[in-house]
Amino acid sequence: MTETQTPGGTTDFGYREVPIAEKQKLVGEVFSSVAGKYDVMNDLMSFGIHRLWKRFFVATSGIRKGDRVLDLAGGTGDIAALLLPRLGDKGEVVVADINAAMLYAGRDRLLDRGLLQGLRFAQVNAEALPFPDESFDAVTIAFGLRNVTDKDKALAEMYRVLKPGGRVLVLEFSKVNQEWLKPLYDFHSFQVLPRIGKLVAHDEDSYRYLAESIRKHPDQAALKAMMEAVGFRGVEIRNLSAGIVAIHRGYRV
Repeated sequence: MTETQTPGGTTDFGYREVPIAEKQKLVGEVFSSVAGKYDVMNDLMSFGIHRLWKRFFVATSGIRKGDRVLDLAGGTGDIAALLLPRLGDKGEVVVADINAAMLYAGRDRLLDRGLLQGLRFAQVNAEALPFPDESFDAVTIAFGLRNVTDKDKALAEMYRVLKPGGRVLVLEFSKVNQEWLKPLYDFHSFQVLPRIGKLVAHDEDSYRYLAESIRKHPDQAALKAMMEAVGFRGVEIRNLSAGIVAIHRGYRV
């Protein structure tokens, strides 16, 4: 299933139908609630595999020394920390997130690690980026696109701020492509995950929403088509862990 918006002005919030104007607020409440335990929960939910996915995402990004990168939904700081060694002294990563609590948590984590040079932080809405046209060599977004209300608008904004020849890189949960794995994955998502959220983060509902949001996100082929519709060319898909997550890469011509 994929996220839909109706002519009457509603959209999906997990498996609920809510007014479009309310989704951003509801998603914000989810991430404000989980910000303090976000990293611990990621390790528990994925058995630590999310760290391997993120390392592979950056290692295969093609991002080079001197590049200027916009990392959307980057509040945790994970992608920025991995990018910095690749960018060198003259490169820069702008860590951007719509949620202040997530952004502050990620900033503090990076500063605690002594990471300061080449970093900027910005609270932004991915659907209306406050950056000039053609201002970045690359845009990354890891596990954030599925929470954006209007994904088409966000993808168009990513295209706009990229320099010609620049690339967008999307790491996101996607559609499992192994039949034997689907029931196990569903059990983990809807039975185990909310219980872990209740025990560790004291927030069962937020983690139930996160599991539902994965199922409502466009699958690999649908996201590829959405990227091409806003102008991206040479769009490639790489499945990881049997399609539990996928990397989409596209270029601005």
